[in-house]
Amino acid sequence: MYDLIVVGGGPAGLAAACSAWDSGLRSILIVERDRELGGILNQCIHNGFGLTYFKEELTGPEYAHRFVELLSKTGVEVRTDTMVLEITGDLRIHMTGPETGYRVEEARSVILAMGCRERTRGAIGIPGYRPAGVFTAGAAQRYVNVEGWLPGKRVVILGSGDIGLIMARRMTLEGAKVLACVEVMPYSGGLTRNIVQCLEDYDIPLYLSHTVTDIRGRDRVEQVVVSEVDERRRPIPGTEMVFDCDTLLLSVGLIPENELTQSAGIRIDPRTKGPEVFENMETSLPGVFSCGNVTHVHDLVDFVTQESQRAGAAAAKYVLNGPAAGESIALRNGNGVSYTVPQRVRPENVEKVFNVFFRVNRIFGPSRIVVSAGERELCRFKRDRLAPGEMENITVPVKLLEGVAGEITVSVKEA
Repeated sequence: MYDLIVVGGGPAGLAAACSAWDSGLRSILIVERDRELGGILNQCIHNGFGLTYFKEELTGPEYAHRFVELLSKTGVEVRTDTMVLEITGDLRIHMTGPETGYRVEEARSVILAMGCRERTRGAIGIPGYRPAGVFTAGAAQRYVNVEGWLPGKRVVILGSGDIGLIMARRMTLEGAKVLACVEVMPYSGGLTRNIVQCLEDYDIPLYLSHTVTDIRGRDRVEQVVVSEVDERRRPIPGTEMVFDCDTLLLSVGLIPENELTQSAGIRIDPRTKGPEVFENMETSLPGVFSCGNVTHVHDLVDFVTQESQRAGAAAAKYVLNGPAAGESIALRNGNGVSYTVPQRVRPENVEKVFNVFFRVNRIFGPSRIVVSAGERELCRFKRDRLAPGEMENITVPVKLLEGVAGEITVSVKEA
């Protein structure tokens, strides 16, 4: 029996395993379905990683390698090219791989670090034929950066998430012509720095409140039709633009990989599509923790690392000292807030402060983030600007929860 099994060897799983080892666990297994550790970072060859955590600018592979090196200095066991098939309520992990065959391993604790996947064309229902040349932005990124293939020469990108923005620049640098980036919302879904560095610096137009309404071409994409949408995201007749292109990249959102989570009976938050977690990243199933993009979609890997280290330390504490105690307080999203992570806090399990991650549901100017219990305001934080594409993080002193029962609310009030 292992003290800890970590499902996923990307940035979340690596940081969690290293943290658990540093916290005293000595029987740890990482199970990774790919052939090597590092996860999605291995295909993210652009820079911009590590500015928060390492205080220097790294590429994705460099960032991953830092943690692979740290892991190599521990006794953590690693099984790559191995797929986890099921996690049971009594923490039995069913897995299969070419080296081990079908195996069932038992664990005293489990960390879920499976990451997320891209939404595809089928998830958003674009009309038209089904020709070659329609890719998710992440698939195109792998083709270009890992396999050395250029997916197309004339490109339209639907969605302004960070991967789509980065691929607009990458495709341009590789010689393709990116005709437009199209976003159905009235604001971009990516980081401001990526809008500037990936679109504006290369004169790539961004059409907000627009979407692709038709794909033309039988064998290969020949044209896409882009239409303006109204406030209810319905295409406006007469606003069509036709782009002659051979490739359409989709950057239309990420979905946490939670099939294993659901089959284990763990509660899923309908807002994040990830498991509900406590302040220490423990899920509703005792001994099972969750971190990284499988919990909620992050914009910076540095935050994934910090969150995962907290999960690793908490898993070690669970194994060595037993379950956390105390009544919990629910966190609710109020005005302007889409979700909060964690979803519940146990004050007795917090030493001084706890972090709350959240996203807003529209763009705000100068604002106040307010944490309240009923009519009582517990604390507030000033911000000059808030945007849905940038995850927010506040630190709340646990002493402010004295006398609070039931729930607290996180909301935004514009100045």
